[in-house]
Amino acid sequence: MLTMTLTIERTPRIVQFRRKALHVEELGVRLPFACKPDSLREMCATGEHRIYITETVELTIAEFDAFAGDLTRPQPWLAGKGGDVADGCLCIEVHAPGRPYLYVDPSGGDYARYVARLG
Repeated sequence: MLTMTLTIERTPRIVQFRRKALHVEELGVRLPFACKPDSLREMCATGEHRIYITETVELTIAEFDAFAGDLTRPQPWLAGKGGDVADGCLCIEVHAPGRPYLYVDPSGGDYARYVARLG
């Protein structure tokens, strides 16, 4: 099995959201988002969106697989987060060892309303 390592630039930024300055990291690539996917298997993503990472959540493999298997299930750690800024989306980066990176914009909800995948 061959392994590939990619390095994607992350640039610190300050964006205005709801009259507040947020410190974020802008992902160096634009990614397509799926709207309200049931699971990673059923993702049909479109467009290219700028991603602003507000926080990173590290999950165990079991936690990640449970999350990715039912993206519509409420998650307390997503509640009230995310949203659109002028030219991008505020996202929570979700990762587990050996799994893809997910960029989740719950748009104020408590589930993975919009999801982009890297890997």
